[in-house]
Amino acid sequence: MAPIGIAISRGAIASDIVDCAKLAESLGYESAWVAEGHGGDQFSILSACAVTTSTIKLGTAISSVFVRSAPTIAMAAATVDDLSGGRFILGLGSSHKVQVVPEHGVTYEKPIQRLRETVEVVRALLADGVVSYRGETITIENFDFWFKPGRTAIPIYVAGLFPKMTQICGEIADGIILTRSTLKTAAEIRHNLSIGAARVGRDPADIRLTSLLPTAVADTRAEAMDLMRPGLAFYVGFFPRYNKLIASHGFEEEAAAVADAFAKGDMEGANRAVSDAMIDATSVAGTPEECRERIAAYRESGIELPIISLFSRGGDAKAHFEAAIRACAGA
Repeated sequence: MAPIGIAISRGAIASDIVDCAKLAESLGYESAWVAEGHGGDQFSILSACAVTTSTIKLGTAISSVFVRSAPTIAMAAATVDDLSGGRFILGLGSSHKVQVVPEHGVTYEKPIQRLRETVEVVRALLADGVVSYRGETITIENFDFWFKPGRTAIPIYVAGLFPKMTQICGEIADGIILTRSTLKTAAEIRHNLSIGAARVGRDPADIRLTSLLPTAVADTRAEAMDLMRPGLAFYVGFFPRYNKLIASHGFEEEAAAVADAFAKGDMEGANRAVSDAMIDATSVAGTPEECRERIAAYRESGIELPIISLFSRGGDAKAHFEAAIRACAGA
């Protein structure tokens, strides 16, 4: 089976996510990823997944470097890795100022440097069990693990969208986590990964290219499109970085219209501004067969690990997730 992953971002309670991970494992999925935000503590959920599964890899997609300290991230990563018998992947990202500041009361500055320094601290703690560190954004007098990690190195994947961050991934990451990719994205990303890798003498082929692909499976393509519309409207309306990303994919007018409606509190208008073409270019949406074909197309475009990213609203989220997991298995 070609590698495929699942990611849960919103809509399901912790026990439902664990059940989804178990189902994915039984169907041959390579990995299961849990987002950070308002959907439960990702490391706690992944710990439960770790002790109820045996082969599927488990990852954070992503964990913000602003809302946890670097040593806390390292401890959490080592814990899930130990419970899973060495199946954990640490996905890190800089998150968004519009979330970090108002939702967590944390200052958001120098996000790329904060990410780079967090990776350095985490790797030092895993390798040596102790770290003293003085950087531009992180200062640690002394921190030591009171335990021995199961592995002294854990794969670290970094979220990136635009050239500057993508090149940093080429310098420091074992893998890159993209989101809302198009079929043209992989080639562009590989170019920038190569630039970053060349700076430090790395082989860019060693950096695994993954992408979160928002996914909706339904009986008809039109129904799947309607399921996807609110989520894309929220991302484009609320997050400036995602608005810029969707605009860069050739949807400048649509992205501006969504942002304008969102700013006015007109969610129905924002949803209407999301065209089928926007969804089709950046998502996996349709009947089971159409979704499997789309995932295959992403893989052929250079996405080494397509990750179907699931979210839902309402009490039937688990049923939606399980249906999508079954439909996309074997893609």
